[in-house]
Amino acid sequence: MSIFTEIESNVRSYCRSFPTVFTSASGATLCDEQGKTYIDFLSGAGTLNYGHNNPRIKRRLMEYIEADGIVHGLDMATEAKREFLEAFDQIILKPRRLSYKVQFTGPTGANAVEAALKVARKVTGRSNIVAFTNAFHGVTLGAVAATAGSHYRDAAGLPPLGTSFLPYDGYFGPDVDTMEYLERMLTDRSSGVDHPAAVIVETVQGEGGVNVASARWLRALETICRTYGILLIVDDIQAGCGRTGPFFSFEEAGIRPDLVTLSKSLSAYGLPFSVVLMRPELDVWKPGEHNGTFRGHNLAFVTAKAALDQYWQDDHFSEEIEHKGTLLAAELGNLVDGIAPDQLTVRGRGMIQGIDCLSGDVASLACEQAFRRGLIIERSGSEDQVIKCLTPLTISEDELEEGLGILRDSLRAAMETSPASASEPVRVGK
Repeated sequence: MSIFTEIESNVRSYCRSFPTVFTSASGATLCDEQGKTYIDFLSGAGTLNYGHNNPRIKRRLMEYIEADGIVHGLDMATEAKREFLEAFDQIILKPRRLSYKVQFTGPTGANAVEAALKVARKVTGRSNIVAFTNAFHGVTLGAVAATAGSHYRDAAGLPPLGTSFLPYDGYFGPDVDTMEYLERMLTDRSSGVDHPAAVIVETVQGEGGVNVASARWLRALETICRTYGILLIVDDIQAGCGRTGPFFSFEEAGIRPDLVTLSKSLSAYGLPFSVVLMRPELDVWKPGEHNGTFRGHNLAFVTAKAALDQYWQDDHFSEEIEHKGTLLAAELGNLVDGIAPDQLTVRGRGMIQGIDCLSGDVASLACEQAFRRGLIIERSGSEDQVIKCLTPLTISEDELEEGLGILRDSLRAAMETSPASASEPVRVGK
């Protein structure tokens, strides 16, 4: 590991939690150079919904490369792009009665967020954006301004501007309707909140601690946006592409965002790929106003289309995800009940679930123990106190059970050894 500590920047993070050199991966498992295998409950932070080296998708990619298909094309028209657009329109948008233009942005999710915020400001002529407590939208300057965590905001080098933060669903507990709070702030001319161009929201806050917005809350948010002429942006970068069951995480709530950002598992193979979906009348860009050298990653078009063809032609895959999500939530509930039901709680939707340990120390120890036992899993939340389960959606039930067994043993060991588990810390706003 010495070359990484000597040459690579101190900004590296995941390799500190998982200090080994990985060499291969397949499905829901990784293998390191010592020959040890690990069950993957991280999935590239939600990038590998279809698993590592999915053979159905890999076959399409290899055929395309061997045929000398276009790899890089800026935003020129290519066969691969055409086939992806046709498939996305026919398989995803039209069956859901969604009418969106597709903007290919730079390859990161943060770049899609940047583009969505820019076009919202351009359309409305207003600059303020409303984001929510515990939000994470990326770390580039525009995106980090809509990201709540001080860890990311403090690294920006200058004060992030242009965003008002308001409380997410449940921030003050189950008895406080934060949509009433939002509407009051919008209608009170002395609230200090400038009338926003847009509201940006995650239906499930992954990095923020697996906080789940209710369908009722999301519908109320949409109503407020429509009433006051505010654009609604759903950041579906981690919770989309099937993570909660349907392709889009907002489908269950029955809302229709003005703009949607997608990335992570959109390419289905870990290849960089991001888009902004926008209502056609919002597409007011002049050519090249938001661009990027790698906004036309044709290999990602190929793998994304392969995933649409293989998994989204009917409801079977979505139903399978919902089944596994129910199983995962139930098993996590049993796990918590068997260890410390007075201190641990389960939260999540579909195949994004978490265990709130109340203590970052307990969660850290549990994840360390899990790695030693052969499980890759990460933490999230304002104090890194939530152990977050992001398995591949294609994981087998046997692998899921095996990974949960490792998690159970690791969490029990952490609770027994950490002094932080002896008493519940006082925390505000969770």
